[in-house]
Amino acid sequence: MDDIVKAAMAKWPDVPDCYGWLTLDARGNWRMRDARCQALNLPGDIIRHPSLLSFIDRNYQHDDKGQWYFQNGPQRVYVDLEATPYIARTSCAGFTLHTGEILPQPDAAFFNSEGNLILQSNKILAQLDDRDLAEVSSQLYENNQLLDDNDLMDWLNQTNQADCKRRLVWCFHGKSDCAIPVAKNELADLMATLGFKSHPAADHP
Repeated sequence: MDDIVKAAMAKWPDVPDCYGWLTLDARGNWRMRDARCQALNLPGDIIRHPSLLSFIDRNYQHDDKGQWYFQNGPQRVYVDLEATPYIARTSCAGFTLHTGEILPQPDAAFFNSEGNLILQSNKILAQLDDRDLAEVSSQLYENNQLLDDNDLMDWLNQTNQADCKRRLVWCFHGKSDCAIPVAKNELADLMATLGFKSHPAADHP
């Protein structure tokens, strides 16, 4: 957190929290949602100002209730999440989060029923940008055999008990020593396991 933000929090400790105005979309874009967007349930405008984006990224965190927010000076601006708290993109370093940080080696990866891939590294949960899915799908293996598109679709649509025991691994950039186990799970279940909330809400007496 920025020192100037800490100073503002100490100087004005009782500024009311803000809800509904900031969203993180599934491609890692911060979106500002004014009163009109909120009333019409619109996604909001993508924030593009580099300095503001950097400021939000540096001061992004969660509270003890698993609600994510951006500390804007003395005020907490809570964030509605379209997907996970972080969005990951493939890079030469491995995986880069939307905040610019490098994602540590994932412990596991999960496809949900919508075909999105979600990475977990300890308590970091990051959905992969859908524009990178094609790269990932070409690096999935089952029993040391590379899966083709039909095999992957069969696995994603598995229904019987025998199919549900099939396990895939993802060898990112073809590195077998960095193989990541791949399973099926739903975003809501993964978020609940880590105690995270997609839509923060103020407490009411």
